[in-house]
Amino acid sequence: MSPEVPQLVDHLFRREAGRMVAALTRVLGAENLSLAEDVVQESLVQALRTWPFRGVPENPGGWLMQVAKNRALDLLRREANLARKEEAIRGWSASLVSDDPEGETMDDQLRMIFICCQPAVPREARVALTLKTVGGFGVPEIARAYLAKEATIAQRLVRAKRKIQEIRPPFEVPPPAELPAALDSVLEALYLMFNEGYAAAAGEELVRQEVCAEAVRLVRLVAEHPALDVPRAHALAALLLLQAARNPARVDPEGNLLLLCEQDRGLWDQSKIAAGFHHLDRAARGPRLSVYHLEAAIAACHIVPGETDWPYILSLYDDLLALKPSPVVGLNRAVALAMVEGPAAGIRAVEEIRGDPTLAGYYPLAVTLGELHARAGDPEQSAACFREALEMESPEPVRRRIQERLRGLELVR
Repeated sequence: MSPEVPQLVDHLFRREAGRMVAALTRVLGAENLSLAEDVVQESLVQALRTWPFRGVPENPGGWLMQVAKNRALDLLRREANLARKEEAIRGWSASLVSDDPEGETMDDQLRMIFICCQPAVPREARVALTLKTVGGFGVPEIARAYLAKEATIAQRLVRAKRKIQEIRPPFEVPPPAELPAALDSVLEALYLMFNEGYAAAAGEELVRQEVCAEAVRLVRLVAEHPALDVPRAHALAALLLLQAARNPARVDPEGNLLLLCEQDRGLWDQSKIAAGFHHLDRAARGPRLSVYHLEAAIAACHIVPGETDWPYILSLYDDLLALKPSPVVGLNRAVALAMVEGPAAGIRAVEEIRGDPTLAGYYPLAVTLGELHARAGDPEQSAACFREALEMESPEPVRRRIQERLRGLELVR
């Protein structure tokens, strides 16, 4: 099989699957979410089976929609309780390829996100289901985002779908009284979705541009909705846009990782930076300070020209750690601390969280220690940390960077 076909199907899965599942769920009802997912999945499998031999159709997205519609009609004819929905299914694919791609299908995806984030569904399961159904994530990707076991995530998804089947929620944005709890789960899901694209945990690519772009698109869709126009939604939109703006400069033409200080700022996306600061302004309207406000402020510090204000960034991380006690936040704070008080202070801060079980196998911790020991003038300990990092799962660009650092350290010794 030509490698281009699986790559194209993966691309289409990221771009089309979420809105296809959402549109089908609108027609079939939330209680048939699993059926909608199965229909879309089968259309993608059919593409993998057919396109290598018959060629890629002129309109691949339209082909997938037509196959999904035909499969749904086949299922409806067998299920008496769904037969009344046949007429709606016949008109379904036409709505997806209409001249209004930002209209009903966009609303469908927004409603789909809130279906996944029903208050009756456990919080962890809500986010996992959103990542899978709307973001097209597989169980391994979700497990990496959560630093959890795949079996744990699989069980969460099963329980979430079972609960939605039981409660049969309406396909709509929740009423105002239910919005706050549901919105927090929505924002968390989009935050995790972006993180997986921004710094993939494994694979050939460090940055998965399509995943980042989809998370940015969805969070802006949420923040611009009249019922969801609240500061924390705009704060997350600001954070994701400011981070995404740097993506074009984060790897060189060969795909090698470039640190912030090595990046060509001329490659940063100025339109995203402007949009990010626009949302940051809108985030400042309310009294509540969320973790997204603090992280967006940190991102803004790295974006603005001039010398980085590390003492201010450290203070922001102190506030963030108070709101979000997390070993990952603690690790990032340790880097800021090292920039303010020196590498020895950063090393001590990292060692304090090193034993946290959620950081087992987390390569950024070993890499951070390696860099801090190198700055502290201890190449032997630095090399040991980098070798430890190489034993952990990480993207290929990161592995190449670690190997480069090791070679440099061996020259020093």
